[in-house]
Amino acid sequence: MNTQQARSALGKYGEDLAARRLTEAGMTVLERNWRGGRSGEIDIVARDGSTLVVCEVKTRRGGAYQHPMAAVTPDKASRLRDLAQRWIQTHGGAPPGGVRIDLVGVVVPDRGAPVVEHARGVA
Repeated sequence: MNTQQARSALGKYGEDLAARRLTEAGMTVLERNWRGGRSGEIDIVARDGSTLVVCEVKTRRGGAYQHPMAAVTPDKASRLRDLAQRWIQTHGGAPPGGVRIDLVGVVVPDRGAPVVEHARGVA
């Protein structure tokens, strides 16, 4: 498995864990890996009551790089807001509870269980 395949597999694993965490928190996952044209993709689109949740998932190996929760820069937040608007336009308008951007950070250690953190309203 090359580096790109390994990163892709790690990302998919992290997204699976994130979707499970959101579901356990009472949210409904509407879509995964939604592509908004060339401007990027939303990892998970979910509904939390009457609120639409655009969720960015960041997965890291334990000990490597920065903490995943540090991954949403102002540029990234802006891009996620643009993608959220595009999703709303193609899916019939804004929900009554508005839109929230969440981040799920997944750290996969060399040994032991992964750590999944869910931050609401990060941007």
